[in-house]
Amino acid sequence: MTQTSRSGTRGRRRRPLPGLAVLGNLTSRIVAMGALAVVTVLVARAGGASDVGVLALLRVLPGLAGVLAACGLPSAMGYFIAGPDRDHPQLWPTVIAVMVAGGLIGMLGWFALAPLIQRYFISSTSVAVVAAAGVTVATQLPVAVAKACLQALEDLRGCNVVIAAEEAAFLPAYLAGHLFGLRGPWLIVVALISADVLVAAGAWVRIWARVHESGVALGGRPERGLAGRVLRFGLRSQVGGTVGLLNLRFDFLVLGAMAGPAAVGIYAVASKYAELLRLPALALTWVTYPRVARMGASAFGPRARRLVAPLLAGGLLMALALALPASTLFPWLYGEQFRAAIWPAVIIVFGLVVEPAGGVGSAFLLGTGRPGLNSWLLGAGLVVTLVLDVVLIPAHGAVGAAWASAVAYLLTDVLLVLVMWRLTRARP
Repeated sequence: MTQTSRSGTRGRRRRPLPGLAVLGNLTSRIVAMGALAVVTVLVARAGGASDVGVLALLRVLPGLAGVLAACGLPSAMGYFIAGPDRDHPQLWPTVIAVMVAGGLIGMLGWFALAPLIQRYFISSTSVAVVAAAGVTVATQLPVAVAKACLQALEDLRGCNVVIAAEEAAFLPAYLAGHLFGLRGPWLIVVALISADVLVAAGAWVRIWARVHESGVALGGRPERGLAGRVLRFGLRSQVGGTVGLLNLRFDFLVLGAMAGPAAVGIYAVASKYAELLRLPALALTWVTYPRVARMGASAFGPRARRLVAPLLAGGLLMALALALPASTLFPWLYGEQFRAAIWPAVIIVFGLVVEPAGGVGSAFLLGTGRPGLNSWLLGAGLVVTLVLDVVLIPAHGAVGAAWASAVAYLLTDVLLVLVMWRLTRARP
């Protein structure tokens, strides 16, 4: 039996039902958000809104730097590992070479820009702390790539463990650092690095085991042509990924520049709470993306169209379930200082009602080799974010940022659903 047929047989035998796969991915994301909520409460009680803002920014900016330096490598994995190049003998050494190079380039770039990052975004701490956080550029990237690889390999259990552990591992690292006398931003940086290293090591050991089972080696000589194709796909996809992240976090940067980390900390609580509604969409996207790459557009299209109506109804019900308890939950859980986060959270929640259906639309575009189109659609939302953030944040602060994000999310998701619907329309 050939290597390809062995791996194909194994994949069919282990492939879970789609609903179970989405449920497992969603559960892992809920665990991760729960761990993040506990961490946010601890940081808020120990260091106030300022430290919460530092944590929020250091979970966003270094990760973005690493993915950009690697030209969107994580977003290319679903297509290359599950799609037409999955049996390429030099795929894995090429992926690892691009990942290592991207991590090093991103980390060095962060070190060079640390004074500017500290001055404009994280002014409540020192340049030394911000520079030390540059190490997380090189530690977050292997975690992001590993999640995408495990998903594409259909090791859904391993992927789900990494998703949950990425946030959960920070908690013991933070508590251990606290016991050793670390406090404030230094404690946050050390905990971030420690958690990333632990999770990345476990994830890549699991990837090695999965790849070794199929008779393929992780080591070897990377291929320049394949690396170029991976980078081009990743770059086109990452334009959308970066745009999506900016849609999620540009308001953090504007608030940080205009009002300081304390305002970011309050808004971070509102935003993270509202983004619970994004968890089903993310699960649908990353479970569906490799499946579309394997099945093709014609086979998956009718299934995608049938999903739209129930996903829209589910999004509305989940929005109501999140909005109703916010007024009592925030002051009780985080303290009276965070009462100001209630309205921003409610506004963002209702801007995300179409997100589950939009997640399937994004997976369809990526899985059918259309990362550029996905990026253009996400770009429309970014334009709205940029304009409304500049107009609304100076006068309305966190509430203005929430309206900007809500409108941008809604526009992006509606466009993704409409384009998917058009592309899957039956031809006579």
